[in-house]
Amino acid sequence: MTDDIHEIPSTTPDLRSELAQQLQKLVPEAIADGKVDMVKLKELLGEDAASESERFGLFWPGKRQAQRAAQEPTKATLNPDVANSKDWDSTKNVLIEGDNLEVLKILQKHYHGKIKMIYIDPPYNTGSDFVYSDNYQEGLASYLEYTKQVDEGGKKLSTNSESDGRYHSNWLNMMYPRLKLARNLLADDGVMFVSIGEREITNLTRLASEIFGEDNVETIIWNKISETGSAGQGKMKVTYRFRKDHEYLLVLYRRKSLTYFNKPLRVKSFKNEYGNADNDERGPWVSSELCKSEEKSLPTGKNFYTITTPGGMDVSRQWHVSPEEFKKLDSEKRIYWGKGTTIPRLKKFVNEPQPQTPTSILSGFSQTEGNKDLSNIMGGVDIFDNPKPVGLIRWLAEIATDKTSIVMDFFSGSGTTAHAVMELNAQDGGSRRHIQIQLPEPTELGSRARVGGFGTISEIMLKRLDLAGDSLYKKFPNGLPGGKNKLDIGYRYFKLTDTNFSKWKMSSDTDAETLTQHLLSLRDSADDDSTQDVLLTELLLKGGYSLTERIEAAEIAGLELRSVGCGLVLAYLNEHHKPTLAQLREVVATQPERFIILEDSFHGDDELKTNLVQICKTANVELWTA
Repeated sequence: MTDDIHEIPSTTPDLRSELAQQLQKLVPEAIADGKVDMVKLKELLGEDAASESERFGLFWPGKRQAQRAAQEPTKATLNPDVANSKDWDSTKNVLIEGDNLEVLKILQKHYHGKIKMIYIDPPYNTGSDFVYSDNYQEGLASYLEYTKQVDEGGKKLSTNSESDGRYHSNWLNMMYPRLKLARNLLADDGVMFVSIGEREITNLTRLASEIFGEDNVETIIWNKISETGSAGQGKMKVTYRFRKDHEYLLVLYRRKSLTYFNKPLRVKSFKNEYGNADNDERGPWVSSELCKSEEKSLPTGKNFYTITTPGGMDVSRQWHVSPEEFKKLDSEKRIYWGKGTTIPRLKKFVNEPQPQTPTSILSGFSQTEGNKDLSNIMGGVDIFDNPKPVGLIRWLAEIATDKTSIVMDFFSGSGTTAHAVMELNAQDGGSRRHIQIQLPEPTELGSRARVGGFGTISEIMLKRLDLAGDSLYKKFPNGLPGGKNKLDIGYRYFKLTDTNFSKWKMSSDTDAETLTQHLLSLRDSADDDSTQDVLLTELLLKGGYSLTERIEAAEIAGLELRSVGCGLVLAYLNEHHKPTLAQLREVVATQPERFIILEDSFHGDDELKTNLVQICKTANVELWTA
């Protein structure tokens, strides 16, 4: 009977076990008695295996703990906060308040390989901005006690100063597990952008090369200086001989060979290079090549076809556009044929944005713009130090995503990434979704943010997104000019918390006697103050569902249930009321794909449970318990 019942796991996936399972498929002879035989694995690798005495890589104190932290499962969950959400029933965006290490683990099951773009602006390790003090033994408990990490004066007790000893090691221990988990979430053609300063660019590059592979790491230099000459240093202590007008953007690919960037649109400013020989009403233009040279064109290559010019000449080349796109350009009189006996070229008009190939030196987005972006939306008050410019993140999303992509930021700060995604959707009619994760980091006592009523950074993010979304919505109340999608300015808000199931709260290293006493003391599987929606959210997450599933209340045969995805999943989560067999039979008769029921809902009636198993098996309905 147990084979016909699926049990929802109490923790997130055990990544160590999954890696061992993958190794077993690739090299089964290296697995002995369920464990990896490292000696045998090295024998099979031969000269490809590095020796213990001569290894190349980045090493620091605490690295093994950081590696284990990325692999360690968590029992934590996310509780829905509908009251602080916006457009809960319709939105596809998600805001999460919590420690991003735990949250990234929770998101692994559903979002694995589904995120097209990740942008993060982590602490630069300047000595005053380090607030992620990981306690690998405590895990979630460390986060739940987070408020004790701030003293009465508002000083962050977890800052990382150079006098602490393991200055760089502490930062690397914080970054390693987060990058490791983030890579798992990226799609095969996904890309991750990491903003970083001078102090840790070298270490971050080497760390990223280890996690993503050297061939999957590139660097962009961001010139953050404004036209007035200000680099927007803010409160950052400058100790360099040269003023730092730049920062870095590390570009990390899941699989670089599969990743292609869109060409961002920019308006040409070199008007003296343009002319208008044919008096085109659209104004001055310049021609550009529309195909590869004859020598480089491959008959078997993409977009190889023949064009016949007005002068009767056949031109067989690999074109930069498809035949359909060529015909469309010609109908719009954007093809320059010359005298009809030359290779056709594309007309580019000076007054129209033109696609530009991204370069490794990025300018045009100053740090002062980031300060103005937030100040303007918040009524002219500076309440957050040096947020990134909205235009910068919008540009990254423009080149790295399509209109239906998921964009994530797990160091969200004031919410610049979410703001940028909404603006880009408004610009091109897209329906991109965003996921934001932010620690409820306290604002400093006496700061403008605290005086303005913002107790935490996450509260600033909520306010900013409300104001930014409302401002965009006023411009497009009936939809978007670039498409039919209605602009999504909402978000579902969740908070990180311990599991809501009492029976799952004991740690795996608890001794047998203590565990027995704990189980004997439990009357219910779920906490008494946990609602059905809270329980369902946890079960869906651990069962591999998204955070934006459509959930509705449903009543069948007098039982109060929750319906997911218009009845694809039905859940009965009342452990205090034992359903009858007739009621359960009617529930299963509605033909959901899955039926979830709490184990304690049976009240120890094994006969009722056995009958339900048979009913579900006959109806081809998956039965899940927790």
